[in-house]
Order: sequence, then structure tokens, then C-alpha cells
Amino acid sequence: MLALVAGLLGGVVTAAPSASAVTAPVAFTADSLSTWQTNGIVWALAERNGTVFAGGTFSTIRPPGVPSGGAGTRSAVNFAVFNAATGAPTSCSLSFTRSSGTATVRALAVSPDGQTLYAGGYFTAVSGVAVNGLAAIDIGSCTARAAFNPAFNATVRALDVAPDGTVYAGGDFTTVRGIARARFAALTPAGALTPWRADADVSGRAIEVTADGQHVAVGGDFFTVNGTDSHALAITDATTGAVTRAYPSGFFPNTSVVKDITSDGSGVYTANEGTGGGVFDGRTAFEPDTFAQRWRDTCLGATQALQLYQGVIYSGSHAHDCSSMGEYPNVERKHLLAQRVTDPALLAWAPDTNEGTGEQLGPRALTLANSGGSEFLWLAGEFTTVNGSAQQSLSRFGTGPDTGAPSTPAAWVSSDTPGSVNVRWQASQDLDDGDLTYNVYRNGSATPVHTTTVYSLPWERPQVSWTDTSVTAGTTYSYRITASDGTNTSALSTARSATAARVPDAYASAVRRDGASLYWRYDEPGGTFASDSSGGDDGGAYVSSPSYRQTPAAVPGAGTALGLNGTSEYVYSEKRHARPGAFTAETWIRTTTTSGGRIIGFGDNFGSGDGYFSRNSDRLVYMTDAGQLGFGTGRFANRATILSSAAYNDGAWHHVAATQGPGGMALYVDGALVGSNTVTTALNTTGFWRVGADTLTGWPSNPTSMFFAGTVDETAVYPSALSAGQIAEHHTIGTGSGGGGEETTVTLAATEDAYVNGSATTTNYGTSTSLAVRGSAAYESYLRFALPAAPSGTELTGAVLRLRTTSLSTAGSADSFTVVPVTGDWTEAGVTYANRPGLSAAVLGTLAAPGAVSTDYEVALNTDGLRGLLGTTSSLALTGGGTDALWLWSSEAGTADYRPELVLTFGPS
Repeated sequence: MLALVAGLLGGVVTAAPSASAVTAPVAFTADSLSTWQTNGIVWALAERNGTVFAGGTFSTIRPPGVPSGGAGTRSAVNFAVFNAATGAPTSCSLSFTRSSGTATVRALAVSPDGQTLYAGGYFTAVSGVAVNGLAAIDIGSCTARAAFNPAFNATVRALDVAPDGTVYAGGDFTTVRGIARARFAALTPAGALTPWRADADVSGRAIEVTADGQHVAVGGDFFTVNGTDSHALAITDATTGAVTRAYPSGFFPNTSVVKDITSDGSGVYTANEGTGGGVFDGRTAFEPDTFAQRWRDTCLGATQALQLYQGVIYSGSHAHDCSSMGEYPNVERKHLLAQRVTDPALLAWAPDTNEGTGEQLGPRALTLANSGGSEFLWLAGEFTTVNGSAQQSLSRFGTGPDTGAPSTPAAWVSSDTPGSVNVRWQASQDLDDGDLTYNVYRNGSATPVHTTTVYSLPWERPQVSWTDTSVTAGTTYSYRITASDGTNTSALSTARSATAARVPDAYASAVRRDGASLYWRYDEPGGTFASDSSGGDDGGAYVSSPSYRQTPAAVPGAGTALGLNGTSEYVYSEKRHARPGAFTAETWIRTTTTSGGRIIGFGDNFGSGDGYFSRNSDRLVYMTDAGQLGFGTGRFANRATILSSAAYNDGAWHHVAATQGPGGMALYVDGALVGSNTVTTALNTTGFWRVGADTLTGWPSNPTSMFFAGTVDETAVYPSALSAGQIAEHHTIGTGSGGGGEETTVTLAATEDAYVNGSATTTNYGTSTSLAVRGSAAYESYLRFALPAAPSGTELTGAVLRLRTTSLSTAGSADSFTVVPVTGDWTEAGVTYANRPGLSAAVLGTLAAPGAVSTDYEVALNTDGLRGLLGTTSSLALTGGGTDALWLWSSEAGTADYRPELVLTFGPS
């Protein structure tokens, strides 16, 4: 018979390097290592001497990357053995079967001397050897011991082995060898029953010998152990089974059970699963001597498996709501998490699986494996993907090297205060690193102008900001950012440009002066990052790709607004907020909707679609179907609402501000008070500010839609109730009718555009929907604009050329491109490479490495070079010097938002 640890079926064992980039105390990377797969559920794992044993309900195994039944598939009936370091199977093969019904292996444990593997489940034979429910496998010979047949009368679901060799079992059984043992039993290494008894009234699912060897923790569905009131968990004496620590009903909800128990010298830890409302689904830590609770996390999402390593407890679950712990709300399920044994706060480790087959709970088992001095965390369950790639039921993670780079930062830059350019970006996502270092590069330099390290979590990615004060008014600056975990570095972010302001933005200055803690201006060209301009780094996330950069904006200046479709689009704050006290929620709206919708408010959830609406929500402003505005706080019978008498769905911009403070609630529209009351109470919940959608059930004149269809702009939240005077001033400045509102913005479409091709010198491309630029085998593109004269009393203070790469897979480019004035004549219908116009040597702006397809880019232009062209019809050219072509949409593009635009900003002279 082949030995259980015999030669591998492929692969060479190599020691993995030590961890180099994960953030301590996490030890394992989130990179899924190459591992063989099964065609069914793996319920149990065990390990000894670099060999991993897997048991479950499956019939075959196959190589990684191979679909079920594909090349290399081989038989493996409910059991397989693998090399811990390579993930490849050993040559041992055992079949766990039964004469009727579906056989399965549900528990595995190895004897202290490493000679015997115990396997529990629902089976009557192991490769022809008669055994009922619990088998002893000789590891050296890969055979079942025929003399070990304790004959359990029902499924064995849990196993552990004490240092003295005693085998403890839990499950559904009521007899062993025909002798009464209700759900838990203990046997000698020879298979004889011991006097230990811990009889439970309902199924046992977990069992663990404590680190001192003096106690056995039992877990399951039960409500009594040896007649003692102890639900789901009990600590028993290792010799007698007497209950030494009980956990009466109510300690865990009656609807929650214990699915796994693990322990070491630091304590005992449980994994819980619940059904229905008011359940406990998380993890609990108990002291190692008194077994008193140390901490409990209250994440919702059935925890199935635990593994301890170096002071961290790794868990498998489908945790979908950890808001009660101040972590992420009820959003997409996360299946692998990590916590310190001393603190339930979640760590920056979150590789992921899907739900998979069976009960669709994802992970089911974890085990630690050592091979050649390298540690591996093995994972098993019913999943069919790991980190988004196909991988069924088995996977593993090592301590290094970490090969996963952080995501590319999403960045935005702006300048609305003289002497500074603000660079803002969302923290990158990294599934095994919390501490990420960001480098900011200016104007294409290879040397960063700013470096900072910020801690973030995969589900909590705060805004990071830096202000460049080494700037000259009227000069354009371009910025790109990278994120590094110390080993791997992201790609450079998309280049973002801004022209350093000559004069302050009057509206933004008023908002900041009055203490805004959140200020979204909606000037981003795309993506999911909504930058916060308040100074509070309270960035937001765009959901479902709303319509970006809508014009005209609500207030004077170079800004744009955000269009929402009323069915799926909204914005939420990435940062969880404590319960707001006094507050002001302010925004501008423009709509003609007759379906109403939520405009702004505070709620305890976020995500995609109405499945992720808040359960607890108030401090909200909404529109009725008739166009009235409502402002409400509270919940159920304690709701307080102000409703306007007038309608505001007239297609015009309106300024809306809702306040609550010591004097009560007030609603202002267009600078004037429309209603107030003396209510100072509101819902006591943590949560997120949301714009454009959330629940509205039960509010007066409840609208048809919970999504707002219209345009929003200049959203701000303040930690105080602004005065009537402050609100009126914001409206006055925003309408350009009072002091400092003289700045204006003009957005111009190209009147003509075309490109020429050095390889087709006589061909005209004037009707093409694309523009092209390249240095070698040259392409050049030309755009003509009718430039207005500067309005009286103003001068040109900013200019931005907006372009969008096409959907062609090669549309982006790693090269840089310049914008220069055209000095010669050309027409859209007649220009060719052979008769192309002359160009100026003066560079107005640079587009650095626009590498992404279907992406908006902005080129900030030198205003000094454009001032002399105002009041004329003039042309700009896009030129390059490299070999990597850039493809852009032209003014002939079918989608208006994709067409080139020139945005000119005029400020007081």
C-alpha cells in the first residue's frame, strides 16, 4: 500500500520567502497559491509534517486552473491528501463510502505522535475496510485500521485528540458501540469508550481540548450538557466530562449555534452561526483559565471556521454586516477575515471567495501547515472562486512573497485658493496591507514631491490629501500618484492637472469659512471617487456611474455638476460618522422630476441598488412627486417633518439647506426660510451621508421613487446649525449676485476637428469619430474653437482642454502629448498630412501618459498663451513624439459627453 506522505504527483517543493509586505500582525498574504481542487464540498482539514488531509463530499480532484472533469482529473472519493508546500496531491488514495445514502467526511484530527489520522463522518467503509462513522488511518501505510471500529450510530461532525491520545468526538450520534453517548464521546487510541460523558440534548458540532489538557470545550446546537443549562457551548472536565463552566441560554441567542472551536495558550475561541433575527453570527474570545468572555464581535454572517497563528485569529464566514462593531455595513459578503486575539477589531486582511455550492456559505474549514520552515494557511469549503478566479473548494495562502500590488489611486486636483493646488485621492485597496505609502509626482518628474503613509482597510478607504504650496498663480501643474505596500507598487494614477488660482473662489471660501466638514463639488470626470474639498478628507463614492461634469453648474466658476438618473445612481461618504448632533445639510438641485426622491440624508448603510438602503435613516431632505421639499428627522412615531408649500421641480437651480440645532429644525430654499419647528431630537445611529438615494418609507407625502432624478451640485455638511444669515449669504454668492461671484466659466465645443496620418498622406479624416496622435509614423490632430472675448472687468484665469479616449483596446498611450497653437490654415473637410498646417513651438499644455481606454482626461492650458487669442477663432493641435498612438473621440462622436471641450474660466481683473 502506498504511504500517505509518498511522492508528489507533480511539482517541486521550494521554501517560500518570509513575509515582506503584509501589515503586522497579519502573517499571510492574500495571494491564493496554486492548489489542486475537488468537484464537491470539502468539510474538514488536518495537517501533519507538511501533509494536508482533506475530507468532504466529492468524487474527484483536479489540477488548478482546470474545470470540473477536465484534463488531469482523477478519482478521490470523499478524501484526498496534499503536499502543503505545492498544493499537489500525494499518491495516497482512500475511498470513504457507505452501503446506502451519501457518504461524507466531516471531521479530521491527527494523533499527537503523528502516526494516526482520525476521520469522522457518515460512512461505513474506508477502501473496503468496515468502519462506521469514525476511522483510524495509519499515516505511514495509508490504510484504515480494521480493529478500530467504534460504531457510531449517526454522523460524527467534530474531532480532537488530547496529548495523551484520547480521541474526543461530537456529532448527531446517541450510541457508540451500542452504549449510550449523546452527541459527544471519548475513546482510547484503540477505539474503546472512556468514562468521559458530556451528553447533550441536541447535535454537537465542535470539540476542542484546551491548551492545558485539563478541559474539553464542546459546541453545537444543544441547550443542555449533562442536564446543565448551557446553550451552544460548555467547558467540561477532560477526564469525567462534568461541566466546569456553563453558558446558560441567553449568553448566546437561542437561534445561534457554535460551529467551530479553537484554542491555544491565549484562550478559547468560538465560531457562531445563527438563523433569523437577533442572532449572533460572529466570533467570541474566552480567557484560557476562567473561560470568561474576553470579547465578542457582532458581525452578521455565519462563521464556520477558525485558525490561530501568532496572535491572530483567521476566520471563514460570509460576514456581510459588521456595522455594530463600527466596521462595514450590510454590503457584499466578505468570507475571510482576521482579528487579534486581544481585540475584535478587524485587521487589514481580506482575500475572498464566493458563496459556492451546497448551502452557499463559502469557507468551511481552515488549517495551518508547515513545510520546510514555511507556513501555509489552507482553506476549504464549498466556494468555486478565490479572489475572483475559478478555484473550487480548496486554496491556500503563504507568508510570502506578497505579489499583489495596491490598486491604482483615484485622484483629483483643484485650485480655488491663490498659492495652492490641492491634491486628493482615495486610499488604495490592498487585501493584505493596511499601511500603504503614497508618492505624489508633479509635472512628469521621476522624483516625488510628497510622500506619506496611511493606514486603511479594504472596506474603509479614506481620502488622503496634500496641498502643493510651491506654485505660481496662472501656471498649470500636473500630478500623478502611486501606492506601495513596501514590495509592490501600483501603476501611476491618471494624470490630473490644475491651474493655480489667481483669485479665491468666493463660494468655496464661504463654505469652508463656515466650517463644512464634508464638501463635494462634483468636478471629477469619472470613476467612483468623489473628492472632499472641506479639508476634512470626507471623500465619497459614486454608485452606478452617474453623469459627470454636467453644465451649467450651480454656482459661478469653473466647476461642474452631477447628473443622477433616478433609478440607480447616488453618492455616499466613505467615512463612517458618529451620530451627528447639530448639523446643516446643504446642496443645490435642479430637476423636473415628478417621481420625487431622496436628495440628501444620513443612513447606516451603503452599496448598490435598493437592496442596500439603510435600515436606520433620518436627517434627510427629499422631494415629493409634486415637487415639494421635505426635511425630516427621527423614526416611526418620533418623526418630525417640515414640508414646503411650494414646488421646486421647475428645471431651475435651487439652493437647499436643512439645519437642526438647539433651536430646533429649519428648512431654507434659495436663501429663505420655508419652515421650522422646535424639535431637537434625531435618530441615534452611526452612519454615512448619502446624496441621491435612500429609504423614504413612511415619510409624509412619500414619493414614488427613493432615487432622485436631477442634477446636484456643491453638497456640504456642517457640524453646526448655520444661521439664516450664513445660508442667505451662500445663496447670494452662489447666484453671482453679491460680492465675489463675478467669476464665470464658458464651455466650448470644437467647431471643427480632424486628424492627419503620415502613412496616408493624402487621406482626409474629417468625418471620423476619432482623433489620433503619435510621433513616429505620425498622427496629428487639430481642433478649432470660437474663443470669446473676456467679459468686462475680467481676465482669463483658467483653461482646460477635455478629451476622452475611445473604447478601442489600444486607445490609451504610455507616451506624453503636447497642445500647441496652430499657425497655419486648415479645414475639417480638406486637411491631410500632405497639406497640414504649421504649428507654433509654444507648448500650452501636456497630457502625460493617458493610458486608460474610455476615460476622460483634462489638459490644463497656459492662460498666458491663450489670452492673445481671445475674441478670435483659433485652433489647437495635439502632437506627440513617441511610438504609442493615442486615440480620442472627436466632435463627430455619437455621445455628446465624449466630444472634446475647451473650458475657459474668467475672474476679476
